[in-house]
Parts: sequence; C-alpha cells; structure tokens
Amino acid sequence: MMKRLFDLVISSILLLILSPVILLTSIIVILDTGFPVFYRGKRVGKDGEIFNILKFRSMVVDSRQKGPGITARSDCRVTRSGRFLRKWKLDEFPQFFNVLFGEMSLVGPRPEDPQYVKHYSEEEKSALTVKPGITGVSQILFRNEEQLLAVDSPEEYYVNCIIHQKLRYDLAYINSNPNIFTDFMIILLTILVILLPKRGYVVCRNVINRIVGLDGCDTSCGYRNQCS
Repeated sequence: MMKRLFDLVISSILLLILSPVILLTSIIVILDTGFPVFYRGKRVGKDGEIFNILKFRSMVVDSRQKGPGITARSDCRVTRSGRFLRKWKLDEFPQFFNVLFGEMSLVGPRPEDPQYVKHYSEEEKSALTVKPGITGVSQILFRNEEQLLAVDSPEEYYVNCIIHQKLRYDLAYINSNPNIFTDFMIILLTILVILLPKRGYVVCRNVINRIVGLDGCDTSCGYRNQCS
C-alpha cells in the first residue's frame, strides 16, 4: 500500500514538473519523423499480465518489422531525435502514465518483451511477482546495454547472457525486501548515473551491490566492460 501511494504521489509530481519537457519532446519527435509521437509495446507485468508500455517513439514507425525487439548501438532503426532521447532517457517519461494506471512501479525489474520472457528459468520467473519499474537496479547497471549488444549476434547474446545477468540483480533486489527508502535511493542513483555516466556508474554499482547484497560484479558472458 505504501509503495503504491509512493508511486502515485511521486509520478503525479514529476508529470506536473516535467510537463513542459514532455510537450517539447513531443514537438521534437513530430518535427523529426512525424506521428505517432508515442510507442506502445507489449510487455509482461506482474503475475504475467500483458500491458502496453508507453515511450516517446525513438525508432522508425515499423521498427518491429525491420528488426529484433532489442536495440544495438548501431541500430539503423533509431531516429536522429531518438538517439538524443535515448541518451538522456527522455523516451522513458511517458511511463509515468503506466505507473498512474497501476501497470508499473517507479522502481522494479525491467518490463520485458513477451518473446524474451519465455527464456526465463523457473527461478527467474519470480521477477514477475512484482510490478516492473521505470528504473531499478538492472536498469542502472545495464544503462549502456546498446553498447553491450554491439556484437555479431545481438539477440542471441541478449537471450543467452544479458537477460540472465539483469535478472540476477532484479531477483536480488526483490529478495532484499526493499522499502520506500530503498526505492528513493535507487531513484537518486538513476539521476546520478544519467548526469554523470562514468563516475556516477561506479558509485551506483557499489551502492547497489550493498542494497541487494551482492559482492562485486559478475564478469561472465563478456560483461567485464561493465566492471572496469
């Protein structure tokens, strides 16, 4: 109950404060590539329920017909304005409406595409026992996912490696019995890593490892560049 109240209050305040930015971003998307302004994609929510996640459109209109459900750094489907929006996470702002609708939380596991959820192990499916979040421990630690996917077979690499690495942290977050203070701390860390990507990441990684009770950083599957 407290978490839901926290989500409602903070999301409402942020939508009010950010309304000029949201309006300006909408205009930028329209001037760059026209309509639609928003992207609606299927995601798996709490208890496996499917919902439509809202984002500012950062890719070409028919992007799902032209490539996989993941985005690598050099993906030609990303628009000119989309690269700017993605860099500063402005494309995520419409998700505050998902929070108001009760489909998402401010902090939680990353909302995943149904086609990738089918690769979850039985243990990893525990991540679906809570609402997905706009931000969270895996969203922070894997904020440069597009760079990590700059490999020969990005979708295969995502399914076999990255998705399980992210779930490891998401499950650790869930099992740590997070509270409002924990979520507020993760929100502050999110802001820090966006404004100070390199220095902020080191601080965020250390704090997150303490929050979720994980020591160090898993370097398997070529994940060493995150731990440098």
